Amino acid sequence: MRWTEALIPTLKEDPQDAEVISHKLMIRGGFIRKLFSGAYSYLPLGFRVLTKIEAIMREELNKKCAQEVLLPAIHPPEIWKRTNRYDLMGPVLIKFRDRHGKECVLGPTHEEIITDLVANNVNSYKDLPLILYQIQTKFRDEPRPRFGVMRTSEFIMKDAYSFDCDTEGMEKSYKKMYDAYCTIFERCGLPYIPVEADPGVMGGNISHEFMVPSEAGEDRIVLCEKCKYAASTQVAKCREEPKSKAQGAKEKKLPIAEVETPGITTIEKVSDLLKVGPERLVKTLIYKADDKVIALLVRGDFEANEVKLKNYLKCANLELADEKTIQEATGAPVGFSGPVKLKNVRIVADNSVKDLVNFVAGANKKDAHLINVNIDRDFETKEFGDFRVMTETDGCPVCGKPIKITTAIEIGHTFKLGTKYSEALGAKFLDKDGATKTIVMGCYGIGVNRIMASLIETSNDKDGIIWPLSIAPYSVVISALNIDDNKVKEVSEAAYKTCLKAGYDCLYDDRNESAGVKFKDADLIGIPVKIIVGSKNAKKDIVEIKDRKTAKVEQVALQDLKTHLANLIK
Repeated sequence: MRWTEALIPTLKEDPQDAEVISHKLMIRGGFIRKLFSGAYSYLPLGFRVLTKIEAIMREELNKKCAQEVLLPAIHPPEIWKRTNRYDLMGPVLIKFRDRHGKECVLGPTHEEIITDLVANNVNSYKDLPLILYQIQTKFRDEPRPRFGVMRTSEFIMKDAYSFDCDTEGMEKSYKKMYDAYCTIFERCGLPYIPVEADPGVMGGNISHEFMVPSEAGEDRIVLCEKCKYAASTQVAKCREEPKSKAQGAKEKKLPIAEVETPGITTIEKVSDLLKVGPERLVKTLIYKADDKVIALLVRGDFEANEVKLKNYLKCANLELADEKTIQEATGAPVGFSGPVKLKNVRIVADNSVKDLVNFVAGANKKDAHLINVNIDRDFETKEFGDFRVMTETDGCPVCGKPIKITTAIEIGHTFKLGTKYSEALGAKFLDKDGATKTIVMGCYGIGVNRIMASLIETSNDKDGIIWPLSIAPYSVVISALNIDDNKVKEVSEAAYKTCLKAGYDCLYDDRNESAGVKFKDADLIGIPVKIIVGSKNAKKDIVEIKDRKTAKVEQVALQDLKTHLANLIK
């Protein structure tokens, strides 16, 4: 492709609304343009990267005997209601009515659709196992689109689904897909880490997220360098502190007392006022679990883990209660809730609270807290568990050694769905004995756009993107430094023909621009191999080859260019 014939609208300055480096560089490099919040157009460079990522996915999935399909983006709501996800998805599910008044849904995912397809076309154990996948645009009413293409309302997803006769078969399919994912991410040049994760609304009991450590990530993961334990903070298990080490475990219980805390509603402010550390305070968080009110007790220096709590309660919806509900449940406004004399509310407590002595809690009264609160004497709860987010002061749940918590970008997720969808949608088969059995499923998703953004987040420098050869929009860029010089043009054209004949993706910068502009643009868009043709070397039929990643420069005779490129581009 000649640059003069290409659409590559590079920019010198970062866009004002871009927060992360991938968003900035994708805009500046002419890879994407925003249509409106949450929706982006992919320009030729961006589309070339996407197609290369998709090609890698297809190659690796096809090796695992997965078959590609294409499913509708518009769904009938009835199929979502059969799995109860019509309500569970909440406002994320985009709904509209057609000209006939019939309600339709835009698919954010396709478990229901693929299961219905299999339910109507697979009848025997002879048809199983089966793995189907698609690469398609998904839609969600994203409440807060951000970070460019990383969190959008319209996105490209590779979703695969496995169908097996039994759990043993599903485990084999899961392993196939897990291995394929590892190969895909390695080929894309991503420093990924598989971690234990929460299945969420997808269902099932076991899942893994594939994460790329990055400051631009919205997720947090726990890593142990000793035993290589890795998990999302949503599911990472906190080790229960021995009673002998618990805060105040050896103290004598003091009389409970009420203290005035006018307008003081946060842990930090209460701690400062009463001159006690946050580890001696207990937060009482009021939740709505479906239609029931729940109080969760967590030590003041810890963060509540709503995923763990929701899984424990086995509720469909969990959210912090509104001000009205809190007032009705506790008799006090937000910020003064406590467990003492809390009536008709189920109390669940984190293990960090179990052995606390003489702690501080809300008084269920405006502008008041209680000091010297003690479990059993002042209130009762028999429900203790791990309901907090792990911190770096915790030990690894497997080996007990120190852990590290870092932010990361989720690029893929695998789920062991079991029979959640096949039961609801009637996906059954006849086994060898003629008995009717339910198909066991797995589900496997990759965010195609996120691979592109994640690579940029982890592979860039002050000048721009550094693409790996595998997914770069072009493998080679030829920079003709003075296109008006006939010899420069002659050598550049010859180099261009050599690249095309050898089968390399090549971008030929034949613009009448300065060397500085050409160098900056080439570095910005991140093409791995740069061929530089200048007037002095052109007279000797010599070109310079520069590696974008290492910045190593070599002079090569034009006649040896093909051989030299073959060694660079393997």
